[in-house]
Amino acid sequence: MLEALRRGARRLTRARVFFGHGTDNAGDEAAALLAYALKVTGPISPRTLQRRLRPAERSAYEALLELRIETRQPAVYLTGVTWFAGLPLKTDARALVPRSPLAELIEQEFRPWIDPTRVRRILDLCTGGGCIALACAHYLPQARVDGTDISLEALSLAQENRRALGLSRRVRLRQSDHFEALSGERYDIIVSNPPYVGAREFKSLPAEYRHEPGLGLAAGPQGLDSVRIILEQAIDHLNPRGILVVEVGNTERAVRRTWPRWPFMWLEFERGGGGVFLLTREQIAQALERNGG
Repeated sequence: MLEALRRGARRLTRARVFFGHGTDNAGDEAAALLAYALKVTGPISPRTLQRRLRPAERSAYEALLELRIETRQPAVYLTGVTWFAGLPLKTDARALVPRSPLAELIEQEFRPWIDPTRVRRILDLCTGGGCIALACAHYLPQARVDGTDISLEALSLAQENRRALGLSRRVRLRQSDHFEALSGERYDIIVSNPPYVGAREFKSLPAEYRHEPGLGLAAGPQGLDSVRIILEQAIDHLNPRGILVVEVGNTERAVRRTWPRWPFMWLEFERGGGGVFLLTREQIAQALERNGG
């Protein structure tokens, strides 16, 4: 089996598939496909790797490799499952593949930026398949969480994940274009992984991204359309001493350039990833007053 894993990794490397939807190298990608073919949940044990593949397992594994190479679909769209912040999630083309570095911050209960014991309400804006909202509910069990998205298809996937994780009582899912359906709602934490890909970058994305809903990626000419709305309107939905956490990926430079006087705190992550800023409600208020919005 170990040799089959190595051969699979070599095939993926030669085919020049793009890694960026849960794995970042051919070995891990091949291992994920092999685990699915073996019907194994989680990493394959060293003991399992020492045995021979059964004919049916070999056929299933090779078929997955072929599909991955020929269709350029992200591997987790082929397997239908991925993990985010330690939680298993159903994954398909109704929503982006969960891959945010925010998982690490959620696992830390947003420490040290806020006292998690006082967090009662959380908003996950642009929730997609629900990964961030559901992880927040899991790690902060005293909080109620709203997850919103403009896409009904994405919300249907989030509903399935919510039910599977047993979080239907504390996670409310609502259709909303940003804050549109949230009049009068206030939160201790607003967290968002919104669309942030600019028009030029969107055209140059690897083929794997074409299988994801463009609504979850594209955000105007510079990739700033959603971020601008969030910065302008978040203050109306944050409680005193509340925090706003937004992932903007490699649009970070454009954000810094567009709002040079805003006191963004750019977070670092032990497991990698970046392009995530944090602001307190008070900082947002001061920036809006100083800059006129």
